[in-house]
This record gives sequence, structure tokens and C-alpha cells, in this order.
Amino acid sequence: MQLSFAENASFEDIWTHIEEKLESGSGFFLRGTLVLVPRERFLHEELEKLQKLFHAHGLICRPTTRQDAQSAPVVETKAGQHKTAAGQKPSEQVQEMVVVNRTLRGGQEIRTDSSVLVCGNVNPGAQIIAGGSIDIRGTCRGLVHAGAAGDTSSFIIADHLMPTQIRIANLIARSPDHMEMTERAERASIKDGQIVIEPIER
Repeated sequence: MQLSFAENASFEDIWTHIEEKLESGSGFFLRGTLVLVPRERFLHEELEKLQKLFHAHGLICRPTTRQDAQSAPVVETKAGQHKTAAGQKPSEQVQEMVVVNRTLRGGQEIRTDSSVLVCGNVNPGAQIIAGGSIDIRGTCRGLVHAGAAGDTSSFIIADHLMPTQIRIANLIARSPDHMEMTERAERASIKDGQIVIEPIER
């Protein structure tokens, strides 16, 4: 998993968002996952703090340059499993995640083959189309499509999940016309061939 960050984000903000995500128990990060962070983005002592934080949650944090990250590309196999061209071990698979440290307003769009983490709201008229899962640290009122390439294991999480339309793989669901804001975060995933929304603990 390769993380990228907004250029104007401070280390304190990045640290807070990552710590919240790791402690949320949402299952967004899998134990043993290799996490790549851009070496040139952080000071040496900041990198050490990040490595200790990820290690405490069972993940492997490796500072890397852009050239290093590109030297071991991920290859999709016919069985739907991933391996790397450089012969990495399965526990060191690299999966990208787009981190958006702002609210998405109407007319704005995020389109990516990777997973998406939004630290803000997704307003009506905004949309996210992701090849992987989507996690919104705020209220989702826009259009969200996870697993856009057909990955039925993808999911969508939001502190308040109230989208105009929700899609996972090739399934589509709409929110009721009148929907009250819940106090707990919710997760949408595919179960028994349909999209199911259920409350979760952050």
C-alpha cells in the first residue's frame, strides 16, 4: 500500500488522521500490510514516529522514493490474487490509497483505481469512483462507487452515510428520500448479492 498526502498537510494532521484510522478498527488496513510512505515528504524523526505507529498496529512501514515504489509494480493474476513483478512476498504487496484531506464540494470528482480515504465531507453533487474501498471521515451526501472495476469485496464507510447514490461493483442502491443522520458510522458492503448498510464502531 502506497500512501500519498496533500502538499499543504502538516505532519501533525497526517499523524492524527493515520492514528485515528489505525485505532478505528474498521478493517481498512490489514495486519501485515506493507505501507510505503514518501521519504522526501518527511523529516528523519517524523519517519521514525510513523514507523513506530504502524508497527504498533501490526503493519510494516517503509520509507521509499518514487523510483523505489515503481520498481516493484503489482500484477493482477487470473485467480484474482496479486503478486509483484519483483518477486515480493505476499505480505509485502503494494496497494495504493488516495488520501484527500478536504471536503469534496458539488461538481468535484475523485476517480482512481485504488482505495480512497477522505478526511472531510462529500457534499451533494460530488462523486468518488474508486477501484478499491472508500472511507469518509465525515458525512457522505454525494455519489460513491467502490469496486468500480468489479471488486465485490470492496466496501464504503462513512461517519454519516447519506449518499444520493451508492454503488459497489455492479450493484446500485439509493438512499431513502427522508433519512435521519445516525450517531454511529456505517459500512456498506455486498452480502448475499445485495448492498447492505450496517452500523460499525470507529
